[in-house]
Amino acid sequence: MFTGIIETTATLLSIESAGKNTIVWLESPITSELKIDQSVSHNGVCLTVDDLQPNAYRITAVEETLMKTNMKNWKPGDIINIERAMVMNGRLDGHLVQGHVDGVATCIRKEDKEGSTVFSFSLGDDYCPLIIEKGSIAINGVSLTLFNVGDNNFSVAIIPYTLEHTNLKFVEPGHLVNIEFDLIGKYIHRMNRA
Repeated sequence: MFTGIIETTATLLSIESAGKNTIVWLESPITSELKIDQSVSHNGVCLTVDDLQPNAYRITAVEETLMKTNMKNWKPGDIINIERAMVMNGRLDGHLVQGHVDGVATCIRKEDKEGSTVFSFSLGDDYCPLIIEKGSIAINGVSLTLFNVGDNNFSVAIIPYTLEHTNLKFVEPGHLVNIEFDLIGKYIHRMNRA
């Protein structure tokens, strides 16, 4: 379980296929603090550290993860948002984020608002019931608040600190981002359909 408050970023060193899996090597300022079998959120995707070297660590993504996320577009040199699992004796500064990405959204607009940056995204019709005005969403693992919610689109405002310390600064119109909807909202939606 995560909070959506990004701890740092990692640089993608290499990526290769292994059957239907993808193996990724990354380097991060916290590499030396990681442990084998530790869950780490990568752009909002919960992946397990499965190998460690002095300056790099490895994760493996299975076919299901590759189908539901933007990992198929990752390439060496990419900057990836990372967050280690939350500690249960601290503050929950974001919202409950599982690291189980629901799908992707497409950036349709990026606007400088002289103090913040507003991103607008479109998403598939199946996801529309899961977005509400002032609700929570994780985009590339970052906990954000929705506004200007339309039929199949929404906006989020990013403060300068978050823009500077995450890979959202590289998102441009046409880019795909990983999205995870609010856990409680998903349960309520499911119960209302039953």
